[in-house]
Amino acid sequence: MAVAVFIQGLVLSLGLIVAIGAQNAFVLRQGLRQEHVGLIVLFCALADALLIGAGVFGLAQVIGDRPDLAKAMALSGAVFLGWYGWQALQRMRQKAELRADARSDGLSRGAAVAQAAAFTLLNPHVYLDTVLLVGSIGAQQPSSLRGWFVAGASSASLAWFSALGLGARWLAPLFAKPRSWQVLDGIIGVTMWVLAALLLSHVVSN
Repeated sequence: MAVAVFIQGLVLSLGLIVAIGAQNAFVLRQGLRQEHVGLIVLFCALADALLIGAGVFGLAQVIGDRPDLAKAMALSGAVFLGWYGWQALQRMRQKAELRADARSDGLSRGAAVAQAAAFTLLNPHVYLDTVLLVGSIGAQQPSSLRGWFVAGASSASLAWFSALGLGARWLAPLFAKPRSWQVLDGIIGVTMWVLAALLLSHVVSN
């Protein structure tokens, strides 16, 4: 059971984080430049872990004695996952690519962290996705398994940012191909719909 909850958190977080955006482009750019890569990867992964933990355990405490609220949040999460999956499948029909300009002036360590913080914390989607969506789904887990869910979701962030930053030189040519993103968005779309169905079944059975 613990492994299943870990995997659910892992898959959900991967589906949300693997998308074209300013934060991913910034991590990729730093990786291409080989500039403060480890620090940037660590910052982004830790920020996600803290936000996920705050969402899961904070929401769990709020809705612990309110089963009707828990069902409403789970239903809202399922609707959002369905919408997110539909958006990913729509993106699959478009040609998009992720590029990073590796020729710009270098950044100091402080400036690099400040930019990473801005891309991470000033993005409203991070609170919708990481805190509210992941938090509401994680809060549905039994109290003894919520830590496993947080660990799975946090591991997804660490693995993705590590791959994007430390493996940038190998990943950049792949992500520069629109077809790669189309395939990835297709996988994300189907995955989000499967998770939405599982969440709906959880609501119905309780």
